[in-house]
Amino acid sequence: MLLQNKALLGARTGLDGRKCVAPVNTAAHPQTTSKSTYVRNMRSSVHRQRAGVCAVMTPDRTPQTSVPPVYTTVDKSAKTSKPRVVILGSGWGAMSFIKQLPSNVSEMYEVILVSPRNYFLYTPLLPAVATGTMEERSIVEPVRNLMLGKGDYYEALCKDIDPIKKELVCCFPADAGFDEACFKMSYDVLIMAVGCVNNTFGIKGVDTYCNYFKSIEDANRLRCRVSECFERAALPATPEEERKKLLSFVVVGGGPTGVEVAAEMYDMIHDDLSKLYPNLIKDVKIRIVELMDHVLSTYDRAISIYTGEQFKRAGIELVLNSRVASVADGVVTVVNKANQAEDIKFGACVWATGIAMNPLIKGLQARLPGQNHFRSILTDDYLRVKGSDGSIFAVGDAGTIDQPKAVEYAEALFEEADTNKDDQLSLEELRILLDKASKQFSHLEEHARFLDMKTGGISRFGSLVAATLSGSANSGPLASLDDRTQVTRDKFKELLSKIDSGLRALPATAQVAKQQGEYLADLFAANKITGDPQTTQVKAEAEAFKYSHKGSAAYVGRDNAVFDVPKLGPLTGYAAGLIWKSFETYSQISFRNKCLVATDWLRTKLFGRDISRV
Repeated sequence: MLLQNKALLGARTGLDGRKCVAPVNTAAHPQTTSKSTYVRNMRSSVHRQRAGVCAVMTPDRTPQTSVPPVYTTVDKSAKTSKPRVVILGSGWGAMSFIKQLPSNVSEMYEVILVSPRNYFLYTPLLPAVATGTMEERSIVEPVRNLMLGKGDYYEALCKDIDPIKKELVCCFPADAGFDEACFKMSYDVLIMAVGCVNNTFGIKGVDTYCNYFKSIEDANRLRCRVSECFERAALPATPEEERKKLLSFVVVGGGPTGVEVAAEMYDMIHDDLSKLYPNLIKDVKIRIVELMDHVLSTYDRAISIYTGEQFKRAGIELVLNSRVASVADGVVTVVNKANQAEDIKFGACVWATGIAMNPLIKGLQARLPGQNHFRSILTDDYLRVKGSDGSIFAVGDAGTIDQPKAVEYAEALFEEADTNKDDQLSLEELRILLDKASKQFSHLEEHARFLDMKTGGISRFGSLVAATLSGSANSGPLASLDDRTQVTRDKFKELLSKIDSGLRALPATAQVAKQQGEYLADLFAANKITGDPQTTQVKAEAEAFKYSHKGSAAYVGRDNAVFDVPKLGPLTGYAAGLIWKSFETYSQISFRNKCLVATDWLRTKLFGRDISRV
C-alpha cells in the first residue's frame, strides 16, 4: 500500500552552492568565467545544438543592475516530425512522468526536460538529512539517469513562456558560478511541474532570519547552523543568556514537515549531542509554533493527540493557538488568540509552513483566459491547462483541477439540508449537507471531514484535508463554527463562496504529484498528444484523472511514527516506526537510492550521526 508522509515540496528555492552559512538568503556566486571566454565557448557550441533550439549569446549587463536578457543572435532550424514534449521541473510530478513513460517513448515523442536542478530529491527524508541521519547523496538521483534512452535534459531555468508562439526562454542557472547562457526553445506540448515557492505571508523578517525547508541546501544550512550553535555555546566565554538563546530551536508549522524536523532534531540532540556536549543539554529547547490547537491537524485526531503526548514526554514544547507576528535577529514574536505577544529567542528558526504561487505560473496566468486562481493554474479533469487549447498540462503544486462552483447550487442545497424548515442550519445539518454534496462537488469533502472531526461524527473517510487560503481547512471558512452555530441562508452562501474561491481540489503533497505524473505518462503513451486540437487523437475510453488517497504518515521521534490510513484508522508507536522506515526505503526512485538509504539507517544505529560542520 502506497503511503505518503508529507506535503511536498517540489519547488526549487535557490541554490547557493554552500553548505555552511547562516540561515539567510544570500546572493548568487561571483562570476568566475570571463565574458570573452564564455562567448567563444557559446559560439563553438551553437553547431552542437539540436534542431529547433535557438542558441542565444549572453546579454550584456553590469554587476550593479539587473537587466533582462537581450538576444543578439538566433539560429533557427527545422523541427523533427515527432511532437516535442517539454517538461519543466525535476520534482515528483516531472520525474514520475518520466519514469512511467515506456522505454520506446522516443519513437512517439521528442521528450525534453528543463530544470535548474539536475537531480530528483526524495523530499520526505529531508528532515533526516538536516540532522545527519541520512546523507544527502542517498536521497537524490541524477536526472540524466532517469532520462537515459527517453529524451534530453537541459540544466536551465525557464524564465518566460509564450503560449501563443509556443516558445520558452530558458537560461543556465545564474547561481551555478557561470554567466547565464540563455536560449529560446519551441514546444508542441508543455508539461508544467515547477511546483510552488515559500510563502512568508508578508511577515517581516522571515526571509532574512528564518531557514526555509524545501531543498537540500536548506537541510544543509540547518545542519550546519545547529552545529555552529552548539560549538559557540560550548565556548568558556559564552554568557549563560547567550548560551540559552543559541540552544533554543524554533520550528514554525505543526504540519508533517515541522513535526518531523522537530522529531529528528530531538533524536540527534539526545542520541548523539548529549554525549558530546553533556553540560549543554539542560539548556536545549525545541519549540513548535502552530496556529491550531494541535499539531498534525490534517490527520486523525487520535494521531494528533498521540503526537502531542509523545512530544510532551520528550520535552518538545508546543506553542499552540499562536501565529508568528514578526521575526528579528534571534527572536520570533508570536501572538496567541488572546492577542498576547511573546518573544521567543532562538539560535535557529525553521520556517515549515505556507506555499505560494511560482512566479512562472503567475506570468503564464496573465497570458491565458479564465485563469484566476490565487495559488495554481487551473486545469480540466485531464490536467490540461484551461485556455491553452490542449498544448499545456500542469501537475503537482503547479496546477489545480477546476471544480464546479458549489455556490451556484446554494439554494437547492440549503433547502434539502434544512429538514426542520427553520431557515437555518445547525452544525450537524451542515456536516451532513457537505458530506452528501461532496459526491458532486469533491472539494467539499475535505470540509465535511473537518466538521466530522469537530462534531465527533462516527463517519470516517480517512484524513485528507487540503489547503485553503491560509493553509488548511482548519484555518478556513469553517474554523470559527461551533456546536451553538446556526448558519443562515446568506451565511451558507458566503461559506460556499469562500470555499469555492480558495480551496485546492487536491492537497499539495508528493502523493498527488506522483499520481498525476504517472497518469499523464499513461495518457501520452496510449494516445497521440500533439498540442494541436486538430491532430491530437485521444481514445474515447480515456479516463479523467482521479486521485486515490493512500494514507499519510509522519515520524515523531524515538523510532516512533504515525500512520493515518483510510478505512484502517490510525497506527502509532514503535511498530509504525519500523513500517515507516521500511516504506521510505522501498519508495526510493531507484535501486541505488534504496541501497543507500538502507545503509544510512544501519550506519546511524551503529555509529551515530555525523555532526561535523563541513
